[in-house]
Amino acid sequence: MVEDRCIVLTGATKGLGLALVEECFSREDTKKVRLFGCGRNSAKVAELNAKYAPRFRFTALSVADPKAVEAWAKQVVDECDGTGPNLLINNASVANERRPLWNIERDEFDAIVDINLKGTFYVIKAFLPAMTSGMIVNMTSGWGRTTDADVAPYCATKFAQEGLSLALADDLRARGRSGIGCCPLNPGVIDTDMLRTVFGPSAANHWKPDEWAKVALSYMLSLTAADSGKRLTVPRH
Repeated sequence: MVEDRCIVLTGATKGLGLALVEECFSREDTKKVRLFGCGRNSAKVAELNAKYAPRFRFTALSVADPKAVEAWAKQVVDECDGTGPNLLINNASVANERRPLWNIERDEFDAIVDINLKGTFYVIKAFLPAMTSGMIVNMTSGWGRTTDADVAPYCATKFAQEGLSLALADDLRARGRSGIGCCPLNPGVIDTDMLRTVFGPSAANHWKPDEWAKVALSYMLSLTAADSGKRLTVPRH
């Protein structure tokens, strides 16, 4: 049942994550859903807690910090009655400013890998052992299934997230954990700050986050373990 869900959402303080928070809080069919979000902006986390607590709880951390993620997961699992989330959404992500790979600084490349890929792993590793049912949704990108010039670091991590998701689905099947699924989800092209980093002003021509969230939240809540291992895309209605 939707009303009984416990949702974990990374990257909850801006962009698509924030749009999902606002949509989930405002809907009638999710009035009893508990949501636990994280983000790196401590001021925004405090603002969200003031607005949405106690039903929604937010924690300031970087998914690139495995110890912080592990401590957060223990707290959330306790509040979810020890069973973990029913829907785990790995949404936290960063992109490079557009330029060729050989002009990307090592620190920037490392940060993209640490958040987009290693952060996804850290969150799954921290939460999955407690999960008894539900879905892990790793938000990837169209650039996780095709490529373009000047976005090689971002493409590399999103391709890796796709492979990680499909392989995790195989792991779950092989270990008989049939009640849990994992899928990579391409959200589509949405006008966020991150998209503006790579698209520039033309990002304004695309789907707005609040419009997207209405469709995306319903779509993610409809997913079941039967969808595990599928490459999915949020439908454009």
